[in-house]
Amino acid sequence: MVATGYDHIWDCCCDHGLLGAALLERQAAQQIHFVDIVPDLMHELKTKLAHFYPESSESTSSVQWQVHCMDVSALPLQKHSRKHLVIIAGVGGDLMTELVSAIYQKNPAVDIDFLLCPVHHQFTLRQRLIELNFSLKTECLLEENHRFYEILFVSTAKDINLPNAPIAAVGNLIWKSETPEQSKIAAAYLKKTLEHYKRTQRSRKTDVQHIVDAYSAITL
Repeated sequence: MVATGYDHIWDCCCDHGLLGAALLERQAAQQIHFVDIVPDLMHELKTKLAHFYPESSESTSSVQWQVHCMDVSALPLQKHSRKHLVIIAGVGGDLMTELVSAIYQKNPAVDIDFLLCPVHHQFTLRQRLIELNFSLKTECLLEENHRFYEILFVSTAKDINLPNAPIAAVGNLIWKSETPEQSKIAAAYLKKTLEHYKRTQRSRKTDVQHIVDAYSAITL
């Protein structure tokens, strides 16, 4: 889902940096940034990158890399001009919502695309993206090791000439299947999601009836 044309790609909460390294390998952008808040992990990653991609750390290389041990919410996007792709995956939707909000609010004039894959609380994340008036480039639904993942490719761009669509609170494209396998995954995910929110509603700890209604209205 990562196309060419970006000047900077930020692999956030990067852990061991496997995603960023794959993007570096295929020279997906002029500069690949690896971001995580764990010092030991980032020191180890920097050592590995320097070993496997020594030329990429030099200013003369066409593709460069940089390691940042920092809070993702404090990304220094304004220090780097032109077009950015911020990738955040493997964290919960609540935290992801906070990170995306902070990045956008600190960089309101920067051209940013976000590629997001929350572990939980997708509805919360989508609601915030709608509030921020982000647009949808595309989205997809995956199943891996009996777990489901929504991947949202969104943009802060407000250009009315761009073919981007509004973001739906419960998703839109993720329910449109072109193969029997995709249809099976969508049906299983919808069933699991509805069961989760119905249990939550029955517990009466949180009123999520509006979420139950929204997912119940989905037709496959």
